[in-house]
Amino acid sequence: MCVGRIHRNGVMSPADQALPSPDGRAILRFMETPDNATEAPAPTGIAAQDWATASAEPQYRAAVVDLLGALAYGELAAFERLAEDAKLAPTLADKAELAKMASAEFHHFEQLTDRLTAIDTEPTAAMEPFAKALDDFHRQTAPSDWLEGLVKAYVGDSIASDFYREVAARLDSDTRSLVLAVLDDTGHGNFAVEKVRAAIEADPRVGGRLALWARRLMGEALSQAQRVVADRDALSTMLVGGVADGFDLAEVGRMFSRITEAHTKRMAALGLAA
Repeated sequence: MCVGRIHRNGVMSPADQALPSPDGRAILRFMETPDNATEAPAPTGIAAQDWATASAEPQYRAAVVDLLGALAYGELAAFERLAEDAKLAPTLADKAELAKMASAEFHHFEQLTDRLTAIDTEPTAAMEPFAKALDDFHRQTAPSDWLEGLVKAYVGDSIASDFYREVAARLDSDTRSLVLAVLDDTGHGNFAVEKVRAAIEADPRVGGRLALWARRLMGEALSQAQRVVADRDALSTMLVGGVADGFDLAEVGRMFSRITEAHTKRMAALGLAA
C-alpha cells in the first residue's frame, strides 16, 4: 500500500480549473476533504494519551511499530513507483510534476523512519515484514501505460490512505499526528483527475478500460490490506478491539463500507463508472 493524496486545502488549483465540465469541477471540490470525513468525537482511551503514556502497553507499542513500518515501506514504494511512472510521461512538464511528487513521498518516508529511530526501533526491521506483500501488490498491478499509472496512484493509493486514516483515529496523539501528516497531499489527486478526464474526453473508449482497471485495483488493494493485517498479531488485535479502542467486527464492516463509498466518489471524479 502506498499513499495517493487528494488536494484538501480548499483552494481551487490549476488542475481543478482545467477539468472539462462543471460537473467534474463540482465533484473534485467535494473531494478536497477526506472522503470519509465526519465530525470526530472527543478522543477517549489511548486516543486521548500521548506516546509516552500509551507505549507503556507492550502490545500497543508493537502494533504502532507495525503500522509505522507498513507506512514507511509504502512511502518508499510510492517514491520508487512515481519515479518509474515518470518514464511513461508524455511531456517534460508531466515528468517534472511526477518527480516533484516522488520527492514528497520520500520526505514522508524519512519522517516515518526518523520516528521509528526515535522510539528505539530499527526502521529496516520494522519495514521488512511488509515488503513482500507490498511488492507483490505492485507487481500484480503494474500499469501498462501512463493513464493506468495515474489511476493506480489516485485510486489504489487513496484506498490505503482511507484505511490508515480510520486507524489513526484510534492512536495516541503523537502517533496520530505523524500518520495524518504523512497522508497529506502531494498534489497527485488533482493532477491525475485532470489528465484522465482529458484523455476520456479525447477518446471516450479509454473510460471503459480504465474503469475495469480501477475495479481490479480496488479488489487487489482490499485483499492485500486484509492479508497484511491478518499476518501481524499485534496490528490485528489493535484493529479488532484488543487495544487502542479497536474496531469491533461490526465496525470493521462499516469501515470497509466507508472505504468503498470513497472509492466510488473517486471514480466519479475521474469520470469513470464504479
